Amino acid sequence: MTALATPQTDRATALSGAIVRIAEFWALSNTKLGAILGLSAPTISRLKRGTSELDPASKSFEAGQFLLRLFRSLDALLGSDDAAARRWLDTVNLDMAAKPIDKLDTMRGLIEVCDYVDFYRARV
Repeated sequence: MTALATPQTDRATALSGAIVRIAEFWALSNTKLGAILGLSAPTISRLKRGTSELDPASKSFEAGQFLLRLFRSLDALLGSDDAAARRWLDTVNLDMAAKPIDKLDTMRGLIEVCDYVDFYRARV
């Protein structure tokens, strides 16, 4: 007997798949993605293989939602140019006094970068 999909499992599947694709687009290592989501590198490996999903009730899921928000905002702001997004993430931002990619390892930093990009996106 197969398990029926529920709205929770659908959300977990969709977000987990999106996070894996974001990691590919931005060339995030398992260690880096794990730091952002608060998960171990082996758990990230399972996520990438599709044998694990983010739990909708977890902080990792919440961090994944913010990472997806950041990806969408940068994608809209930079015209779907993944290389430009990666360069922006890897360049010291004077307003943040750090490289945005380095701030993503904490929820506070992830939210700060999301808010920063959304602020500039709203001006466009």
